[in-house]
Amino acid sequence: MMKRFSFIWIAMFVLLSTSGVSSAQQPPSDDPAEKIKAIQIQYLTKKLDLTTEEAQKFLPVYNNYTSEVEQLIAERRQKRELERLSTDNADDAARKNMDKELKYEKRLLDIRSRYSTEFQRVLPGRKAGMVFKSEREFRNIMINHLNSQRMNRMGQGGGLRRRP
Repeated sequence: MMKRFSFIWIAMFVLLSTSGVSSAQQPPSDDPAEKIKAIQIQYLTKKLDLTTEEAQKFLPVYNNYTSEVEQLIAERRQKRELERLSTDNADDAARKNMDKELKYEKRLLDIRSRYSTEFQRVLPGRKAGMVFKSEREFRNIMINHLNSQRMNRMGQGGGLRRRP
């Protein structure tokens, strides 16, 4: 799961560096994560077909949601780094990891459930119901873009070439 998350961030970085997309509403940032967030917000705004009023209500709630999810992911990453240094035996470590993974998934589900209610409070039901699906679509677009970029690089000199 961690590899997939890292892969998503790499994909988003590649997309940003190759797409030239920038937000007209916000000044361009040098931080790749901020650029990705801006592109994701643009995508969600368009995909959910938000009015100006809906966007004004939705975006602060969505930003709080993403902050909580990012915090949870950061905690998970820190705990995994500490676990790598642990000298527990393999069976105990595997059991602990399974329990920790389940606790992480539950906390993520709790966050999503709470914000699902919040999204329904600030958006019409149809649009609120599309938030998580649209997020997944955005991630898939980013992953597909990275895969195509990688395939293009491999086809255009990804390996060593011999000169005649």
